[in-house]
Amino acid sequence: MTVAIGVVLGLAVVTGLLVGTLGGGGSVLTIPILTYVAGMEAKPAIATSLLVVALTSSAGAINHARAGRVQWRTALVFGGGGVLGAVGGGRVAEHIPGDILLILFAVVMAVSAIAMLRGRSALVTPAASAHPHVKLALQGVAVGAVTGLVGAGGGFMIVPALVLLARLPMNVAVGTSLVIIAGNSFAGLAGHLGHVDIPWRLALAIAGCAITGSVAGSHLAGRVKPEQLRLGFGCFVLAVAAFILIQQLA
Repeated sequence: MTVAIGVVLGLAVVTGLLVGTLGGGGSVLTIPILTYVAGMEAKPAIATSLLVVALTSSAGAINHARAGRVQWRTALVFGGGGVLGAVGGGRVAEHIPGDILLILFAVVMAVSAIAMLRGRSALVTPAASAHPHVKLALQGVAVGAVTGLVGAGGGFMIVPALVLLARLPMNVAVGTSLVIIAGNSFAGLAGHLGHVDIPWRLALAIAGCAITGSVAGSHLAGRVKPEQLRLGFGCFVLAVAAFILIQQLA
């Protein structure tokens, strides 16, 4: 058991590193870690993941904000819709079996991975500063609903939306996405509280390790080539999604 917890905490650091560097990906790793390494049931794993991702994203967002890589107006518009969707998604999750939630989570992972592995040229070219608030808010509601339902912070849905709809530069989209993910995750967690038991000590220990990685990742964000990281991580996410689907459908 001690060895398993050590592995979980070590993987949490890696998760935080990816969150801080890429602006997302926390839940993609956290839920499989909690389910298949820590041995948690699906619903507690989803709720615990929301807490871990919320705290980790908050820490990463602070460092990006200090570096001027957060567009607060966009974060409020997108995040406002996200919070509404996340609370609703968390409430709906109460009525869906845990195994079904894991399958839905794997499907979300696969879709996100495929989006990352497709052409990314549009995601690295900043454009004009037009902000279509309605589209951003509606997309925020949709991403928030996914967050609350299956525990996915939605970073790899949020970052492309911020670049393509809000016309943010890539590094600013990463920082802004962390603010949105933090809000969505806290709101999704609120939707789960009352019908899911969370192992608070373990959750806070994992969050502490993930935050350490997130702070380091936020410093790396401006120094590494995001396209190389995204392609590699996209392949990894797709492999994890396939693993979860095989496990659940078996």
